[in-house]
Amino acid sequence: MAQKILYNVTVKILNEFCEEWLQWMQEVHIPDVMATSKFEEYKISEIIEEENEGRTFAIQYVSPDMDTFQSYQLDHAKGLQQEHAARYKDKYVAFRTLMNIIKEG
Repeated sequence: MAQKILYNVTVKILNEFCEEWLQWMQEVHIPDVMATSKFEEYKISEIIEEENEGRTFAIQYVSPDMDTFQSYQLDHAKGLQQEHAARYKDKYVAFRTLMNIIKEG
């Protein structure tokens, strides 16, 4: 059985853009990512920390296997990431982490 993949995108966005960004993510960006059919589910969470210059969010997508995720990377990721980067230029920092899901409960 193929091992599921967790694709985590952590984004810290400046305070003054948080609400608009969160709405855009939920109404536009995440639905666009899910429409690629490369992910089975997603979660969006806010990292609990002292709020200073911004708030930090983790968006986690579950892909059924590495081949499906790599297909997403090859065919869809660049355009979706560029759209986000253009819309929020100089207003955020982001990093991505890829993990094997060992066990789900």
